[in-house]
Amino acid sequence: MSSLPREFAEPLHRRMAELSPLASKVIWHAETGSTNADAAALAEGGGPEGAVVLADLQTAGRGRLGRSWSSPPGAGIYASILLRPEPGVASLLSIAAGVAIAEAIEEVSGLSPGLKWPNDVYLDGGEAHPPRKVAGILAEGGVSGGKTWVVVSFGINVLPAALPPQLTQATSIEIELGRAVDRGELLAACLVRLSARYADLKAGRRAAVLDTWRGRAASTFGRRVEWDDGGAVVSGTVTDIDDDGGLVVATASGAARIVSGEVRWP
Repeated sequence: MSSLPREFAEPLHRRMAELSPLASKVIWHAETGSTNADAAALAEGGGPEGAVVLADLQTAGRGRLGRSWSSPPGAGIYASILLRPEPGVASLLSIAAGVAIAEAIEEVSGLSPGLKWPNDVYLDGGEAHPPRKVAGILAEGGVSGGKTWVVVSFGINVLPAALPPQLTQATSIEIELGRAVDRGELLAACLVRLSARYADLKAGRRAAVLDTWRGRAASTFGRRVEWDDGGAVVSGTVTDIDDDGGLVVATASGAARIVSGEVRWP
């Protein structure tokens, strides 16, 4: 662990009044295995709510279902935040984080990201390109000392170097903009927006979060999805998300609710 670089320290300092309870503690690694694993260890050790773990390089960055997340040095934002929510809030943290990251990217870049359940933030390339992923979110939790904790992690592709050659369905903010983006300003905006959406959930304003998510995911409603269930492939049409963030799908045998596992969007 080393001192937080000025690139991130100055924007966070300027927006400190908007961040609470986030950034109560900020831990910076020039290199680490996984900010998610670091934050989970912090949670198990009684770390404070709002603690943020940042890294310039992850050697074992993780996405959902054990997938890896490419995390080359200096090319993206790799962050994990420790939260200690009430149970009713915890179920919607991934949804709230998606809204917050999309809002922050729009604030800093002017781009208008969409959302795809459960954790993709994407940019629509128009007729020339299909929608391409620009950020991903992972929310994982546990119980320590009788108290629930959740680590919300996100990775954002900022520079073109963030993309491995084999990832043809991904993009970066700078590829889309054709100009440089300040990573520090983007990180600060992400944490400010996440703090605001977390406050919405804690204050019972779930509808505000869910409706905003639906607005950014509108193009995914009506799309076909498929998933594995007991060795069989089930498919249907996405109709909505429910009040707990589960995906609602119309199938031949009726409505299905998906809360975890692999969903494929053919």
